[in-house]
Amino acid sequence: MVKRDNVMAEPQLSVRSAKARDLAHRLARREHRSIAEIVECALEAYELREIGREPASEFYRRVSNEFGTDIDLEEVIRSDRKSDERL
Repeated sequence: MVKRDNVMAEPQLSVRSAKARDLAHRLARREHRSIAEIVECALEAYELREIGREPASEFYRRVSNEFGTDIDLEEVIRSDRKSDERL
């Protein structure tokens, strides 16, 4: 009689997009990583990229409140990008 360890199976992500599946497989082969690692990395990168985004309407409202109506918008954008780079 063979005794089996009580090991639970890893949760699986089901993707119904053939394009996404093919891309994940291609990247996994090229990077010599598992498909799960590729998907996790991609989702983490997406989350980091999107978390710092400020909707345009909020940006304009904030700029208007902070600087009034007569501003150098390019300078405001440059300074905002510099503060993001420091993070």
